[in-house]
Amino acid sequence: MTPSAPQTATAPGTAAAARPAVLAFADGTLLRAGRPHRVLAGSLHYFRVRPEQWADRLGRLAALGLNTVDTYVPWNFHERTAGDVRFDGERDLPRFVALAQDAGLDVIVRPGPYICAEWDNGGLPAWLTGTPGMRLRTSYGPFLDAVGRWFDELVPRIAALQAGRGGPVVAVQIENEYGSYGDDRGYVRWVRDALVERGVCELLYTADGPTALMQDGGSLPGHLAAATFGSRPAEAAALLRARRPNEPFLCAEFWNGWFDHWGEPHHVRSADSAAEDVGGILEAGGSVSLYMAHGGTNFGLWAGANHDGERLQPTVTSYDSDAPIAEHGALTPKFHALRKRLTAFTGPGREVPEPPADPPLLAPRTLEVTRGSALLPALRSVGEPVQAPLPLSFEELGQSFGLVLYTAEPLLPPGRQELTVTGLHDRAQVFVDGVPVAVLDRETASFTVPGAGARVRLELLVENQGRINYGPLLGQGKGILGGVRVDRRLVHGWTMRRLPLDTWTRQDVERAAAAAPREDRAGFATARLTVTEPADTFLALPGFGKGFVWVGDTLLGRYWESGPQTTLYLPGPLLRAGGNTLTVLELERFGDHLALTDRPALGPAEEYVETFD
Repeated sequence: MTPSAPQTATAPGTAAAARPAVLAFADGTLLRAGRPHRVLAGSLHYFRVRPEQWADRLGRLAALGLNTVDTYVPWNFHERTAGDVRFDGERDLPRFVALAQDAGLDVIVRPGPYICAEWDNGGLPAWLTGTPGMRLRTSYGPFLDAVGRWFDELVPRIAALQAGRGGPVVAVQIENEYGSYGDDRGYVRWVRDALVERGVCELLYTADGPTALMQDGGSLPGHLAAATFGSRPAEAAALLRARRPNEPFLCAEFWNGWFDHWGEPHHVRSADSAAEDVGGILEAGGSVSLYMAHGGTNFGLWAGANHDGERLQPTVTSYDSDAPIAEHGALTPKFHALRKRLTAFTGPGREVPEPPADPPLLAPRTLEVTRGSALLPALRSVGEPVQAPLPLSFEELGQSFGLVLYTAEPLLPPGRQELTVTGLHDRAQVFVDGVPVAVLDRETASFTVPGAGARVRLELLVENQGRINYGPLLGQGKGILGGVRVDRRLVHGWTMRRLPLDTWTRQDVERAAAAAPREDRAGFATARLTVTEPADTFLALPGFGKGFVWVGDTLLGRYWESGPQTTLYLPGPLLRAGGNTLTVLELERFGDHLALTDRPALGPAEEYVETFD
């Protein structure tokens, strides 16, 4: 293709090339229907927002001055168990895309199959990554077969919504930041071909960090190579243009904020810093997508985790990400600073809506707590038991999330005995004869208990704190992956009780919480919330240690006194007029009451700008 010929979604000779893409480029200029164009996009993940709020949040993106919304598609969210693919309710991707079109927005879809996104397992299903011998994100046949079956379900739905067919989808990403993971160029090309063969004919692009290493590993000849970064836009533009002089400069993710891990500071980025670098991208003639424009929430147990080489770093429940549109939809100072920059580059004929008012909030109040069943008796009664000679992992138990209660009865000789757990993923509370003796959070950890020449009831309550979503440890299993020893002797004869939590029905939650109250420092508790008209609120749990909260039968998320966040966002659509039940599973220590507040508490802030060196 000559330098002046517009570059489109597909290479010559493919079946989809007959329909020209709406977005194309020539001589370094991005074109929309043949005219110069800038993509002014923002990330908003439908799976992190209640579907009743999709239209509101999309309208706020338009008011920010954006002309495009981009979203990932998490495979594990749509196919929780193999073969059961769902696109209904909160998984109704076509409805979300249609609402974006109603808001006047183009749509960019990022189908993966890997998405990162600080989402559990980077969006890959645990039933897939737990398959023995599976080789993720490579040309390994069984992996490609599984991706192909998933794409058979997903991609035709995306293709039907493309701009060339009257929909708003103008671009589709090939894989996701693959250059940060591997260099199997054949795999990346296979993903590209799989998209085209299933009907994608709009612009296809890759997105990788702005270094030669990352661009070499993830980009494909003949397709737009975009970059993801949080600073130094001039350097990123220079690198991309030196490598691809005929291509426009596209920042596929501009990190105007950042996410948080439990036990670490709350990351923020000043409005001035974010606006300055967005201005730098636009002044360099580039297009941009804000990551995130609206972050939303890791409802349930969908938050992923990172690993710094020494320890697991679980991601918090909030995905506010210090975005211009806050977790509950409020417009922040960053919104107004970025809107000023973006509207200066709005194309002719496009009217930017006025910023809407912030969503209403419930009045603050305190909720009395009623304690229910104690921790271990409750979990023993509701957990589905499985027996095996050695501990089984979550994956071997067919369980993706939640807790597993491991029980055995080892014989302990007289005197202090050292017990060692190997392959622990991620955290275990250890009980001997019902008494708490240790909390373990390392892959190999030891503790000592007194022996008396008799058998004891050894119980380990193991929590999956989120699967790693980025880097070479992607796909690691959960539970006890090794074994438990008394000195050098393995403990055999285990009963595992499955406690998935996020798939519990209302009846499951009520049954677990309804047993007669017992004097204990942890277990189930309930509170009643009566509202005349449902609205958003923030839930605080003063004095509580660590655990999970349900609103009705919806698992709102995980809380932990280690912070940084000390409130959970409770969206109005989860409440109903009249009485509502909040159920708490506390793992460590009850507090006296729950509190509803009219503002989030996301923790002490630390200024943060992510860079690549």
